[in-house]
Amino acid sequence: MEERNTTEEIIKRHVIFAMTAGAIPLPIADLVAVSAIQYDLIRQLAENYGVDYDSNKGKTLASSLMGAAVARIGSSIIKALPGIGTLLGIGSQVITAGATTYAMGKILESHFSGKGTIDSFNIERVKAEYNELLGKGKEYARSLKKNFSKEDVFETIEKLNQLKESGAISEEEFQKTKERLLKKVG
Repeated sequence: MEERNTTEEIIKRHVIFAMTAGAIPLPIADLVAVSAIQYDLIRQLAENYGVDYDSNKGKTLASSLMGAAVARIGSSIIKALPGIGTLLGIGSQVITAGATTYAMGKILESHFSGKGTIDSFNIERVKAEYNELLGKGKEYARSLKKNFSKEDVFETIEKLNQLKESGAISEEEFQKTKERLLKKVG
């Protein structure tokens, strides 16, 4: 019998995936990939807690939690500036993608562990907590970035391949990001 992943492992894995997707050099493509990863985070956490999951409700929940999306879009658009804009945009988007994914995961962990469902989620009630968790998420993402392992690289490439297969990212975006990841272990 296969052992279920712990909530902490699910959140960590998705933060790493989101950070990698945040490094996709093309503006807006990174947002699409990070959003797909966050939808998957909601699905996996719901399954882990035995909560009924509906993809449309999951997407609505993710969108509602993304009050920080304005910052994510700003980081993504900065990438469109030649040279230094790309570097600055990628640097900030990597951390922002990880932080928002971490905050979302922690909010959902608390909600689902208290027997909450997707339908019973109250966005207004958790906004302050979400913003507080964004700060913790930035530190968490920075820590993961420093300790990125070979296993994380190969698992992330597999996740990126799934995103490519689903159409969330292009072949070009997949290859560029995969190449950058493989340089870290090579």
